[in-house]
Amino acid sequence: MLALLHTSTAHIPVFDALRDEHHPGLELRHAVDEELLARTRREGPEAVTDDVRAAIDRLVAEGARAVLCTCSSIGAVAEAYAAGAGVPVLRVDRPMAAAAVAAGSRVVVLATVESTFAPTRTLIEEEAHRAHRSVTVGTLLVDGAWDRFAAGDIEGHARLVAAAVDAVTDADAIVLAQVSMTPAQRFTTTTVPVLSSPRPGLAAGAEAARREAHLGRRIDAHG
Repeated sequence: MLALLHTSTAHIPVFDALRDEHHPGLELRHAVDEELLARTRREGPEAVTDDVRAAIDRLVAEGARAVLCTCSSIGAVAEAYAAGAGVPVLRVDRPMAAAAVAAGSRVVVLATVESTFAPTRTLIEEEAHRAHRSVTVGTLLVDGAWDRFAAGDIEGHARLVAAAVDAVTDADAIVLAQVSMTPAQRFTTTTVPVLSSPRPGLAAGAEAARREAHLGRRIDAHG
């Protein structure tokens, strides 16, 4: 079982649809705590460290073979707890960051909440260092988009993000830093690669869960 730690219920159908399309048979367990993001925006990710760890511990106790954090603002906090959790703990945006680095040296990150920029920039720089590449990371806040998303106007939110994407001209890759921004890809017209995290992130989480399940079976078989 792969557990997903969300900060919005809107993410659940996104990942269920991807599971059904690409990972049939994979059991998902969804946990949602919107207050984690709210507190992170007010106080910073360090303020929710204990709560994130407690949420992960609960998911592991419920049988999770791996945990995937789908919130970019707290992804680093979750990922850092892998050793303590005893199972792989992944952040959904790491595969996306690696793809952005592979695309070129100019990466522009779009977000709808300010708290997402610092962890996403750090993540891209980590992946650049790992790949021995040099990158410059620009950022662009999509004003008003988060308010539309919070109000349930998913298409209006997506179209605002898409318009901001299409206005970017000096990039080798454009990163949609939050899972909630993914629907904007349907409306973009730019020729620059526009990257989002759910598909590659879920693939990484699914692989981690399968590895852990296989390892557990091997250990049980050898007593």
